[in-house]
Amino acid sequence: MSHAIRVQATGGPEVLGWEQVPTPEPGPGQVLIHHAAIGVNFIDLYFRSGLYKTPLPMTPGMEASGTVLRLGPGVTDFAEGDRVAYVSMPLGAYAEKRVMPADRLVKLPPSISFETAAGMMMRGLTTQFLLHRTYKVSPGETILVYAAAGGVGLVMCQWAKHIGAIVIGVVSSAEKAAIARAHGADHVLLADEDIPARVRDITNGAMVPVVYDSVGRDTFAASLDCLAPLGMMVSFGNASGAVPPVDISQLAAKGSLFLTRPSLVTYTAKRSALLAATEDLFDVVQKGQVKIEVDQTFPLKDAAEAHRALESRKTTGSTILKP
Repeated sequence: MSHAIRVQATGGPEVLGWEQVPTPEPGPGQVLIHHAAIGVNFIDLYFRSGLYKTPLPMTPGMEASGTVLRLGPGVTDFAEGDRVAYVSMPLGAYAEKRVMPADRLVKLPPSISFETAAGMMMRGLTTQFLLHRTYKVSPGETILVYAAAGGVGLVMCQWAKHIGAIVIGVVSSAEKAAIARAHGADHVLLADEDIPARVRDITNGAMVPVVYDSVGRDTFAASLDCLAPLGMMVSFGNASGAVPPVDISQLAAKGSLFLTRPSLVTYTAKRSALLAATEDLFDVVQKGQVKIEVDQTFPLKDAAEAHRALESRKTTGSTILKP
């Protein structure tokens, strides 16, 4: 037997229950992993609250690192004792042990700790596809990043600066503004400012070619107003709630804008894409070009407290759970 967080009914953080569960056996193409660290992400909150639908009861979580305990039939790319990490469906990472499809795992280099891995797979791979594939940021371009002191935001500020971009970050407090600046943001705005007006001033009226918005409902309209003609609105999160229905004629009226709602699941669906993106991420982290900061650690059994911290917008960097 082992333990896991179980959700019997969707709701607030209080629905995250600590339960004893049977230790699963790996089936064909699967491995059994003993988790060392588990990432906490906003998508976990969406599933817990019911914003994203999934059958119940369920164990949340898509991101973790640990050690391979047992191999299922047909698994040849891994061995017992391998250090591995993943960010992938199916849900179930909030557990001491779990089985995962082997083709969703990556091996960890010796220089990357379990804690760093659990704090970077979701954020790092998300940043990789946002900056290199959803919109390919070029040196000298000015980009706008919401939640610039959050988990993805801090990685994005650093990686975009490594590319050579000029980063305008939006944060919710003066304390977070200092953190964003320390991680590469060239200009930092507070969320209660007139963001389009400030962007217009900073860019001398040119506005920006891309906005990366993980906040959602509260910032969507302003984000569109920050874009240059033919600009791309990248809506990749709902921290403030789901974006209301969009009248697509607005995109034409505001300059033939592009709108996308990308998902890491889609961008890493092929194993070749997962391995290429992971190689890119491990490279910038090992070279020190992107630093992963795990700023909050909670015991796995206290997952509810981790969710409360994330929902309160009091966190910076990455948040992990330790079994």
